[in-house]
Amino acid sequence: MANKTRILIADDHAMVRQGIASFLNMSEDCEVVGEAADGVEAIEAVKKHKPDIVLMDISMPRLGGLEATLEIKKHHPEIKILVLTQYEDMMYIKRFFKAGASGYLLKKAVGEDLLTAIRAVKAGKVYVHPSIASGVVDGYLGIQKGEQLEDPYDLLTDREKQVLKLIAEGHTHKEAADILNISVKTVIAHQTNISEKLKIHSRAGLIKFAIQKGIIQID
Repeated sequence: MANKTRILIADDHAMVRQGIASFLNMSEDCEVVGEAADGVEAIEAVKKHKPDIVLMDISMPRLGGLEATLEIKKHHPEIKILVLTQYEDMMYIKRFFKAGASGYLLKKAVGEDLLTAIRAVKAGKVYVHPSIASGVVDGYLGIQKGEQLEDPYDLLTDREKQVLKLIAEGHTHKEAADILNISVKTVIAHQTNISEKLKIHSRAGLIKFAIQKGIIQID
């Protein structure tokens, strides 16, 4: 039999990771090689385990799924990202595909759908779950017709997106610097650039923007 597809699961809920891992390890062609509880751990786990595919949740502490996807695809473009989430919002779908994701699957549709998505992505195809596929097509057609305005979020660099999330979550400059392994001075410089690009010059304003754009969630 051909080599099994190496899977890394990134999700902040341990029971979700364990359930998915148990299911995939029972399949004939998948092997879970690692787990991560947030985006920072996912980036490190990718370096360590060299998976074929990362199953990526969206909402996670420290770095979220989008920020982790941007970082992973920058340094490991050969690794496929399959988003596994509860969010059906087209805003998320568009951002993840723009970041380089190969598939988008809803958690409520796991099981055989998950195996189908993994096999499609491994084969180099793009997978979108049927329940949201029509929305993706509509969004694409809207872009083709020029109906969608530029998202201010897209003006930010990958690192600025990471800094924005951490600042909006309430992390200090020192905490953000430690998580991203950069200097406090660099974090402050990024925040200044973010404020200039978004024309938002207060932390409260950045938090509001992050909530409106779905970068952070309020339970």
